[in-house]
Amino acid sequence: MMTAVLGMAALAAMGQNARDILTLPAPAYDERIAYGPDANQFADLRLPQGAGLHPVVVVIHGGYWRAAYGLEYAGHMSAALTRRGFATWNIEYRRIGQPGGGYPGTLEDAGRAVDQLRQIAAAKKLDLGRVTLLGHSAGGHLALWVAGRERPAVRVGAVVSLAGVSDLGMLYERKLGNGVALELMGCAPADCAGKYRDASPVERLPLSVRVTMVHGDKDDIVPFAMSEAFVRKAGSGARLLRLEGAGHFEMVDPRRAEWKTVEELITKSAH
Repeated sequence: MMTAVLGMAALAAMGQNARDILTLPAPAYDERIAYGPDANQFADLRLPQGAGLHPVVVVIHGGYWRAAYGLEYAGHMSAALTRRGFATWNIEYRRIGQPGGGYPGTLEDAGRAVDQLRQIAAAKKLDLGRVTLLGHSAGGHLALWVAGRERPAVRVGAVVSLAGVSDLGMLYERKLGNGVALELMGCAPADCAGKYRDASPVERLPLSVRVTMVHGDKDDIVPFAMSEAFVRKAGSGARLLRLEGAGHFEMVDPRRAEWKTVEELITKSAH
């Protein structure tokens, strides 16, 4: 296990609340493409300048899988990465409170959205040999879950989890997100252990891709200890990047210093 510790950097814009990024209007995307028949089965594609082939970052938003939270805030990360030369595929998915949302539909949507890249790669000049999954919070869970699938249509080279939920058992035990584990899974671990084994990334180790868990040690939404435990169990298959003094949202805001660390990490992981 390799752990990097960063000092708390000065904010790119002093005085901002860490949650401001959630309400900031998202930058424009190039094209919205459906990957299924439901209104929530789509992704926003952003393409960089140049002829391609473009490395791809699949961006998966968080919000504890609930319908109240959508992909808009992740558009800021997507646009920032596209400026760095990446094609970005910011996915939406069916969430808790929507038809088909929750286990297993939400997880299956994430996998289906990634596989859709195979259908558009030639036309959009995407390099499917360089695909990175970037997920925040519940999106980190989905990124890790997708990376653990067998026989996917699109192979993933690296996963970067930003304050990701990697252990649904811990989520349930600690009653995080006001009991969201029960909403997502529809049952307690004692009553459906097999479902939790299927859905919880920590139960699906080892993964066959490079994994970096990025987590603020002052996170009061998804505990830093969850990523610590995941990396400890994963051993050499994952590393932990600790953002000292950071909470849950700083790392997804391109105006902030924590994001610059994430951006450089993704740039290196794609090469």
